[in-house]
Amino acid sequence: MRAYPHQLSGGQRQRVAIAAALAARPGILIADEPTSALDMVVQAEIVALLDELVRAGEMTLIFITHDIALASQFADRIAIFRAGRLIETGPTRDVIDRPADDYTKSLLASHLDLTSPPLIARSAPSAVTTDKEDSP
Repeated sequence: MRAYPHQLSGGQRQRVAIAAALAARPGILIADEPTSALDMVVQAEIVALLDELVRAGEMTLIFITHDIALASQFADRIAIFRAGRLIETGPTRDVIDRPADDYTKSLLASHLDLTSPPLIARSAPSAVTTDKEDSP
């Protein structure tokens, strides 16, 4: 709490930014790569916290990530983007199990295992949206 930003690691700064955003108790949170600089344990904790807040009805989450495996475990709906254009959208299981677009098929084929144990336990559907953005 007494450290200056330059004294924190990238992961610590990212966690502070997430905490500051959540402290404002937003109705909608747009999280752009919120776990990219975090190790798997901290990533799981952050994702579980966000999932808990969504499930409690405290906020709606738009989760932007390049991690299709994380998205497939966390999101209720997925929107696939390529070069800033919407390619495909739908319920997560539909997009993952039956992709309609060739780009989505190639994206999914590039991941070795989308069936690994989930980072978070899921009980009931929530209103999470995950976007995939293709870098040029």
